[in-house]
Formats: sequence, structure tokens, C-alpha cells
Amino acid sequence: MKISGTQIAYCVICPTKLWYFSRQIAMERSSDLVAIGKFIHENSYSREKKEIRIGRISIDFIKTKDGIELHEVKKSKKMEHAHVLQTRYYLHVLKQRGIAARAVIDYPTIRERVSVELDEAGELEVAEAIRKVELINALSQPPEPERKRYCPKCSYYELCWSE
Repeated sequence: MKISGTQIAYCVICPTKLWYFSRQIAMERSSDLVAIGKFIHENSYSREKKEIRIGRISIDFIKTKDGIELHEVKKSKKMEHAHVLQTRYYLHVLKQRGIAARAVIDYPTIRERVSVELDEAGELEVAEAIRKVELINALSQPPEPERKRYCPKCSYYELCWSE
């Protein structure tokens, strides 16, 4: 397993961002928005043991009351499709290891939860995302950036759009 959950999410959000991130060009360290997300993650669900690492994936926390339920904590639902795919990828990785689990994405700032399943369609989407990450990572140069509404807030903005 050589792909992280962040890479899976980035393949949905922006292939250019994925390419830079995969080469350890981590612009997130200087991002105020990422810092806010990290603060929310660290200060929500304080009773839970956080950051469960399994290979290259890092699950925010796991509950085991009625089976295994993994939780991902996110700041907002703006990138919900990427969040769902990332969470499905985690379920896929666990399934490959013989672990049956279910998942929830927690949005503490808006007090919402989204249940995530890994059905046949989800498996196909995860497989396609893995292929896409591998293809983008194999490129010798970053993919041409595509201007999106959230580009100005992205920590990689200057790499893509400075002249």
C-alpha cells in the first residue's frame, strides 16, 4: 500500500496538487485554512485516541462498541466527495486486510455526520482513484492546473498560478 488517503482525496480535488504533494512539496504547512482544520481535528472528540496509522493511511479515530467504526473529522462539506472517497479508500484498505468496518465522516463545526459505505460502486470508484493517483504520480511534470473556484484559497495556488 503506497498511496495515502490524502492522495486519494487530492486526485478528486486537483491532480496538480496531488502531483506536488506526492513529491513531498507540502505547502499545507503554511496554510491558515489547514491550521484551522488541524485545530478542529485536535480539539474535537477529545476522548478518542487519534491518528490510527495503518501503513500509509491515517484514520482520525476508531470506535469499537458495535464492531469497527472508523471516523474522519473534516472542517466543512465543501469537498464532501473527496472526503467520502478518502474514507471509502480506508474501508478498502481495511477490507484487504480482512477487517470489516463501517465509517462516518464527522463535521463538528456544523454538527453533521455522514455515513460511508463500501459497496460495489464504491469499490469501483476506489479502484479508479488508485489508478488515477498512480498515473498522475508517474508523470515527469505536474499536470496543467485547471482553474477552480477554490484555487485562490489553496496552499498550492502560487505554484500553479504565479507568472
